[in-house]
Amino acid sequence: MRIGIIGAGRVGCSLGKYFRLKGAHLVGYYDASAEASKEAAEFTQTDYFETLEQLVRESEILFITTPDTWIVPVWEEIKELSLTNQIICHCSGALSSDSFSGSDDMGVSCCSVHPMLPFSNKFSSYEQLNKAFFTVEGQPRAVEVISRLLEAFGNEVCRIDGACKPKYHAAASILSNHVIAVLDTGYRLLEECGFSREEAVCATAELVRRNVENVLEKGCEEALTGPIERMDTGTVQKHLDCLSSEDAGLYRVLGSRLVDLAEKKHPGQDYDEMRLIMERK
Repeated sequence: MRIGIIGAGRVGCSLGKYFRLKGAHLVGYYDASAEASKEAAEFTQTDYFETLEQLVRESEILFITTPDTWIVPVWEEIKELSLTNQIICHCSGALSSDSFSGSDDMGVSCCSVHPMLPFSNKFSSYEQLNKAFFTVEGQPRAVEVISRLLEAFGNEVCRIDGACKPKYHAAASILSNHVIAVLDTGYRLLEECGFSREEAVCATAELVRRNVENVLEKGCEEALTGPIERMDTGTVQKHLDCLSSEDAGLYRVLGSRLVDLAEKKHPGQDYDEMRLIMERK
């Protein structure tokens, strides 16, 4: 089926390149920025379209890969065009297919599809899409066609309830973006101890990498180590005493979660004293 992409940013370029490498029929791009659509078309060796109407007319499947705030305005514009038996999907993690208001009476089928992948670079992130896990929800025909398309590419696809999209995206953000904030906090504290940022990153690379690998291999409970798990209240208190109020607050919030995990890992051990330390202001 002929695929058109609306939005020539990081997600649009990455998906388009991936589709092309997998042999899909990508007709090309439309973007509010003609320069961006030309660049994406050149990158994927497809066409760029000067008007949205032209792209819609040439496509059987439309992917809207714009920022979330533009999805509804783009839909309001294309729903005024002639749409017959087309499949339309957006790639927002937080928004559901409810964004396509009025689609039930238009002879089209709509869904949302989201890849669990950080798109950090519009010209290289496509290289990771082979391993990406996709979630999809929406109207039956669109969900079926898009799921089969991605599964044919070798990707795993999970169908979810549209009502869960905000919580699903919150989870993805915590696992992706919020982890970066935690790492930055640790690096900053090492800088305060005399490390350069480069030295801090290098010195802890194996520590960070091994912890993530342990979680993926064994699960969170079995990967848990450190003073909270072993009920070393003296060390934990020293940590809190040397931190700023802001950093201590973050330590306590995260530490409370670690206490929960420690209790699951060691059901016979009493963690009440450690929990009190985490709750103390």
